[in-house]
Amino acid sequence: MCDRKVGILIIVLLFVWAGALFSQSQILWQVDDQGNITKNGEPFQIRGASWTGLQGREEMDKLSAMGQAPMEMYIGNVFWAESSRNYDSDIAEIKAIGFNTIRLPLVPQTLNPKDSMGRAPYLDNADSVQIENSRLALETVIKKLDEAGIYVVLDLHSCSNYVSWRAGRLDARPPYPDKNYDKYDFLREDCSCAQFDNPNGVTNIQKYSMAMWLNDLQTLAALGDQLGVSNIMGIDIFNEPFDYSWEEWRYLVDEAYAAILPVNTNILIFVEGVSSQAGVQNINSGIYGLVPHGDPDTKPSWGENLFEAGENAPNIPKDHLVYSPHCFGPSIYVQSMFVKQDQVQCQGLEGDAVGDMKCSIIINRNLLEKGWDEHFGYLKKMGYAVVIGAFGGNPTWPNKAELRDQDRYSYLNDKTVDWQWQNVFVDYLISRDIRDSFYWAINPEEFSSDGIFTHAYDPVKNEAAFGIWLEPDAKKLELLKRLWEGKMIEHKIGDVNNDSFVNIIDALLIAQYYVALPVTMEADDSGDVNCDGKVNIIDALLVAQHYVGLRGPFFCI
Repeated sequence: MCDRKVGILIIVLLFVWAGALFSQSQILWQVDDQGNITKNGEPFQIRGASWTGLQGREEMDKLSAMGQAPMEMYIGNVFWAESSRNYDSDIAEIKAIGFNTIRLPLVPQTLNPKDSMGRAPYLDNADSVQIENSRLALETVIKKLDEAGIYVVLDLHSCSNYVSWRAGRLDARPPYPDKNYDKYDFLREDCSCAQFDNPNGVTNIQKYSMAMWLNDLQTLAALGDQLGVSNIMGIDIFNEPFDYSWEEWRYLVDEAYAAILPVNTNILIFVEGVSSQAGVQNINSGIYGLVPHGDPDTKPSWGENLFEAGENAPNIPKDHLVYSPHCFGPSIYVQSMFVKQDQVQCQGLEGDAVGDMKCSIIINRNLLEKGWDEHFGYLKKMGYAVVIGAFGGNPTWPNKAELRDQDRYSYLNDKTVDWQWQNVFVDYLISRDIRDSFYWAINPEEFSSDGIFTHAYDPVKNEAAFGIWLEPDAKKLELLKRLWEGKMIEHKIGDVNNDSFVNIIDALLIAQYYVALPVTMEADDSGDVNCDGKVNIIDALLVAQHYVGLRGPFFCI
């Protein structure tokens, strides 16, 4: 009898011990009442970036795979320029930089290990680091990130690796918003995710539906248990659903949560915003319309518009809901709010038309902040979690940009407007206590926005450098460090008399300083507004241009 009791006691103790080990291995992700992401009850700041490739890409090597859309992680080691880089070394460097969370964009085809675009001969990584298929690559990276203590948000980026960012909805079909871009390499008018109503010329149909989407979300929700990892924090359920109204998108969000919940109760649901209009793919039939977003002068980026979310929230518990807007400056798209409106021919213009009319571009901090407050900033005050799902850009735009941008905007003297935008945006986030974010992107192959790692690729001067990673961009790291630590720019560059304004007085003081007249500058280090290490007449002229509204605030690049 005694032996039996001892045996029962041992079994109970084993169950308790096993339960303790299980609880220790699990991470409880929630949102607290102040809108903070919490890990096991303690606030956790997302210091993140997207690591791209598995969502599909336009093949740059036109000779080997023209028009294809391979799915493979970029790691900086390609067959035409082999290096010592591998997954482990990249992850170690990513962690050393300070990133603790990675957003992994993928598509339904990524999950299929037999999809031809996720296998050789369409893979560019060197043989020494090539992974057999896209599904295995996804699982390998998640496991390696888990071993490194880096968390993951899985981003269902599109309905198809061929359609990619053009999708905007689950059943996306042409015409896509960039259809009429000239000198543009990434048109996909022959590809569609819609089963019906495809225009003539569509030859590649990868049908997608709500049922397929919900099934894919359940697959992603189950990955943690399947792989034996504990680092999957959340699912970004669909990237930039710009072609839906908020009401349409909110319904789909509810359906997504209902599908995920039975599979995984411990995962955060990342919900992006919409855009300023919906039903664009139906534009030829006139079945489309504008979407409320507040002040008409402050149009949101794709995925930024959460204007209606506060009063019409998804049916997701607040402790598992994360609003995740995307915000970009002129290097991604020139919105009308970036255009100096006192040029009559430029009023109301956006996109390519801005460059065609040689309009001045300016970063208007007050206008931008008003828009961000309306689009998503107010949600933080309501106690919702707000995590910027994507922001970034090319600091020297239009330099090194796509050939079409370099040609169209060659008239711009100021090559810092996108860097100005990034700094104004980070200052705004700090001021609103929104400090969780994912920078777009880790890798520099996303050359419209560069990357955290630098590159030598230029479509004009050095096309062969595509796929080669150089050192991390020190200025971008400093920008992110400011955001992570909550440090706004304390002193305005150009404000040499330290009166909190950059105006004509500062220009005169810099000019007097240059010609060696006696002058007192309270902050003479801020006189070098073009950051070339000298204070001279060029700096004075730039400050004068700023004063009359020809350029925005100064940020060293």
